Amino acid sequence: MNRFRAALLATLAVFAVPLAAAGPSPRSVRSEGFVEANGVHLQYLDWGGTGPALILLHGLGDNPYVFDDIAPAFTDRFHVIAYARRGCGSSDVKGPYDVITMTEDLRGLMDALGIAKAYLVGYSAAGSEITEMAAEHPERVARLIYFDGAYDWSDPDFKVAVEALPVGFFDPPSSAMASWAAYRAYMKANMYPGLEDLARIDSNMRAKVVIQRDGKIVYRTPREVVGAFYSALWSNKRSDYAAVHCPTLAIYAMHLYDLNITNVQRRNSLSAYEQKYWLPFQEKSIQHVRREQTRAQIVRVPGTHSSFFMTERRQVVVLMRQFLQSAD
Repeated sequence: MNRFRAALLATLAVFAVPLAAAGPSPRSVRSEGFVEANGVHLQYLDWGGTGPALILLHGLGDNPYVFDDIAPAFTDRFHVIAYARRGCGSSDVKGPYDVITMTEDLRGLMDALGIAKAYLVGYSAAGSEITEMAAEHPERVARLIYFDGAYDWSDPDFKVAVEALPVGFFDPPSSAMASWAAYRAYMKANMYPGLEDLARIDSNMRAKVVIQRDGKIVYRTPREVVGAFYSALWSNKRSDYAAVHCPTLAIYAMHLYDLNITNVQRRNSLSAYEQKYWLPFQEKSIQHVRREQTRAQIVRVPGTHSSFFMTERRQVVVLMRQFLQSAD
């Protein structure tokens, strides 16, 4: 793995990765659109660019603005698009949320936008969709990149890990939901302490919530929909990486949550949880991919599940560009 990472960095000049692309993120400029796909109204963001389509899929309860920071790094060689999965962002809140349905949403979006074949990036839970898409519709997929998403979410160990979370541990207190400023400060202190400039994810955080007339904050994705997402993950069929025949790059974050928070008790609880539940599940998932995808490139990078592609943006961009531009 270390030799692979070193080789990637050494090829930086060969593949002509611009400093602007690999370094700090430029101001994200994109347009918004909507399509009808598989019976739902889907929101998408389009950063433009020339070349083949690069489609970014966000994770559970998130939205496409999470890619604002990294998407502009690829518009010199790709037409970059991200969309809000059903139940998220401004897309229709309409079940079911199983992997077959969600994959058909992706295929429908590609059809609606006239995209015959695409490079796919699946973040977190969306890893299931890109795996299914490549397995069932290989002619539509050029390559796969997993953003901490090459996991078998149907593994009972994952359900055990989710159910082991302390009740309400990751729900912001009522004081944090009193205003946008309070919510933003809470997220900076507890979820993104390693992100030096929170403006890089402001659009994403803003799209996750609704600011009511009294100024209080509520989450845009209903709690029952989040629960339905989890239920679908647990009941989906096992991820079949052996059925994926295109080149794949699986990037794993070294941590689930940021352990640099100032609250010592919370930090210790997070560390203990990660050691007992998350890291063993992650290692089991990596071995699963290795067994079934002998051609897969597997890399672990510093950072957390929610922000590694921002805090470690330069390394992630280099890894992706080398992989996307290399020969099969």
